[in-house]
Amino acid sequence: MWDTLLMALALMLVMEGMLPFLLPSQWREAFKKLTEAGDNQIRFIGLTLMLTGVLLLYLVK
Repeated sequence: MWDTLLMALALMLVMEGMLPFLLPSQWREAFKKLTEAGDNQIRFIGLTLMLTGVLLLYLVK
């Protein structure tokens, strides 16, 4: 189980690093806009991302 968890973490880090590596200026602008968003908007984005991840895991499994 730990192997799978570490592979998932590694894949997440690769995916997270792709946008700053490939499109640094667009990523910076998107990050600036996110810092200006309210707490409820950020929570909604986080909830949406988590639910999308759970749905993808369900579909793959």
